[in-house]
Amino acid sequence: MTQPRLEATGSTPEERFRSLFARHYPAVYRYAGRRLGPDEAADAAAEAFTVAWRKIGHVPSEPDTLPWLYGVTRRVVANAERGRRRRRRLVARAVEGGPDPQERAADPVGVLTALAGLAADDREVLRLAAWEGLGPREMGAVLGCSPNAAAIRLHRARRRLERAMNDTGDEL
Repeated sequence: MTQPRLEATGSTPEERFRSLFARHYPAVYRYAGRRLGPDEAADAAAEAFTVAWRKIGHVPSEPDTLPWLYGVTRRVVANAERGRRRRRRLVARAVEGGPDPQERAADPVGVLTALAGLAADDREVLRLAAWEGLGPREMGAVLGCSPNAAAIRLHRARRRLERAMNDTGDEL
């Protein structure tokens, strides 16, 4: 059996986790907050770090730690969004076709509308680049693909967003 990879910042799993948490919690919280909103961001970040604690021996060392945490948080966010959609459907059924109480505010530029019309994978790669400031290597780690594949996905997603913006009459 192999020993877990522990960084120099902590000789025990507890010390490594504390260091990892202190260093990366703000970025993970912001990542979740941009996708779920501030009300659910803390819960999502806590769940991501719960996974990190359970898998502390498998968490990659720096500089790959944050992209790994983003990948975990991405799955937590996806679960939260599925739950949100289920709740909306239940509310809509209860109200019998009334307006969705979670409806977004107006989008005067049309970017959010165009973004919402894209496939989930396109939205995520665009958000990773624009909101998280990740490069192809880090995006590849989050998405589970090579840096080259991440760069290609980003390029294609940008083209689809541009087409969606042009279809609505707005310019990028």
